[in-house]
Amino acid sequence: MISDTALLESPALRSSVLDRTDVLDRVKVLSLLPDAMHVTTAMVATYFQVTAEAVRQLTKRNREELQANGMTVLRGADLRQFESDNMSRSLASYPQARRSLTVYSRRAVLNIAMLLRDSDIARQVRTYLLDMEYLARTHPVENPAPTDASTLDARIDQRITHILGRTVVPMFNALIATSGEHRHELIELRQDIENVERKLCWHHKRLAALEGDTPDDDVRATIKAMTWQAFEHHVAELLRRDGCVDVVVRKARTDRGIDITCRTADGRTVAVQCKNRAGRWTVPSADMQKFAGAARAIDHVDIALFVATCNFSHESEAIAKLSGVITVNRDELEAWSAGVRLKTLR
Repeated sequence: MISDTALLESPALRSSVLDRTDVLDRVKVLSLLPDAMHVTTAMVATYFQVTAEAVRQLTKRNREELQANGMTVLRGADLRQFESDNMSRSLASYPQARRSLTVYSRRAVLNIAMLLRDSDIARQVRTYLLDMEYLARTHPVENPAPTDASTLDARIDQRITHILGRTVVPMFNALIATSGEHRHELIELRQDIENVERKLCWHHKRLAALEGDTPDDDVRATIKAMTWQAFEHHVAELLRRDGCVDVVVRKARTDRGIDITCRTADGRTVAVQCKNRAGRWTVPSADMQKFAGAARAIDHVDIALFVATCNFSHESEAIAKLSGVITVNRDELEAWSAGVRLKTLR
């Protein structure tokens, strides 16, 4: 069995287990900011039961590694927006005028656990990680059941689609956002990749239908079982998958109908309203008027997106067209959740 000190000394070993962020909550519950994604230096210190200065010194010594794993220093407009969405509602005791704020993702917090020597909590996290690694290497693997060619093809399709959607397309989005001279060529290449992704999704659905599976029903059942909070985070993940950045799920219910804000890869601002309703319920015109007014007249966003688990009334559809709001109804949501990218975000 490898000693937990190996994680302190080996960047390669640390990198190999950074995806196992669930270990943090198994050792001790990690409290997050209202965006459900980040923590501050003080919150990291509280989790590991050390001083904030100890965390700052560790961050200073390992800045490059931690930044690669989700540590971010916010300044200027980014800091003001983050504080507006999170800090004022959760950490009112924090000073209002600050020049910067360091925030950490769950991955970065796990990274700190593998670097922090003088913390019993960090040692428990490291031990838990190595125990999991040991079990993975020593537990016997059962022989898989025979797999026919069509099932194997479907699994390959799903894996390639996952790589395209979560890695290749976001890479193109980042390149397009920072490119000048070759912007047009990069956009054309991204479109080619998205065409391949759509064809693979279609191929997978065709194979599943031939085998008697109904993946659309699985997607529908998953969405139906979501609470409204889970649904908002589900939509936020779809936005990130489609290349959006700075995705923030708003927690306050005084948001004038705006539940999520973000930016597309090319810098357009996005406001999203989420409605989780089942049965024959439709989005009424009053809800659409409220959201259109907030997104267009007050916040002046580039893209106003109304996502619902049901359909829209005729009146709300008419208001959406007049005000430029993009609607995503139940069928479109299910297709989006199954892997089809939203055209308006490209």
